[in-house]
Amino acid sequence: MRNSICRPDYNPASLLVAGSNAGLQPGLREGNTSRAGCQCHKLLIQRAIFAVAAIVLFCCTPTLRAERKEPLPPELKGVGMTEHLNEKVPLDLEFVDSNGKKVKLADYFDGDRPVVLTMNYSNCPMLCSLQLNGLYDALGRMDWNMGDKFDMITVCIDPLETPERARMTKQKYLKIYRRAGAADGYHYLTGSEENIKKVADAVGFHYKYSEKQRQYLHAAVTMILTPDGRVSRYLYGVEYDPQTLKLSLLEAADGKIGSSMDRFLLFCYHYDPESGRYGPAAFRLMQLGGGITIVVLVGGFMLLRRREKSKPQNPETQTEPQTEPEENA
Repeated sequence: MRNSICRPDYNPASLLVAGSNAGLQPGLREGNTSRAGCQCHKLLIQRAIFAVAAIVLFCCTPTLRAERKEPLPPELKGVGMTEHLNEKVPLDLEFVDSNGKKVKLADYFDGDRPVVLTMNYSNCPMLCSLQLNGLYDALGRMDWNMGDKFDMITVCIDPLETPERARMTKQKYLKIYRRAGAADGYHYLTGSEENIKKVADAVGFHYKYSEKQRQYLHAAVTMILTPDGRVSRYLYGVEYDPQTLKLSLLEAADGKIGSSMDRFLLFCYHYDPESGRYGPAAFRLMQLGGGITIVVLVGGFMLLRRREKSKPQNPETQTEPQTEPEENA
């Protein structure tokens, strides 16, 4: 079974304690127990190595990954991302929320607020925790509140995960976030393998289960979806920039959320896929600078004209009207 003896929170030394409490088969001596502990310890080390490899491979930007020339480890072949920008997620798919209630993805798309989408699972040994910790750290530094300006959905990629386990994970990150109303904005969903795969295929999320490592191999990526369920942006890695998150959400919402200043900033910035962040858009800044220059020049010219018209004339330069000489009668 997948979540068996070598789970992430497992301590090999616990075998010795279990052996003294009839947890071992008859005839299993201390030497056998030590060998079993060593085997499990090796397996945990291998899992950690693959987790680190996944972070190195999938937490960098797409350009850096494209520049890799050395072959991927065999275990990671077929794992990664294929960007499906503007692809619509099938919103009619059914899942189960952390309260055990049957829901559809469409329940979380109201046509006004964008959605942050991640694909993780609770028993992930390392990568999922790093990604969600980094994401919630950035969300906590934003002045927008989850459940107000945007929603967040985590689709669990492990079809064996229960709603009870999902609820524990949700509560863990709500305690990190510590914002009022966030419980109504964060949705941790479990479901069938078929529906999970349909969501993953729609967004280009390629993952697989390793029987050898007893864990899922997957990328660390956060997707930003539009209010009608289309993929708007991919953000890679386990650390996120709050401004990039905010501008991505603003862009996905097509200006339906945020202030006038937020929309102004979005006009002046564009997304750089190489850095994975928004940076100043040179052409737009030139347009803005040219527009401001024209406004200043025209305004200055109109002000000068107004002053010229309102300026009193010098009496010495004024000429008295000429009068015709009177004729003698």
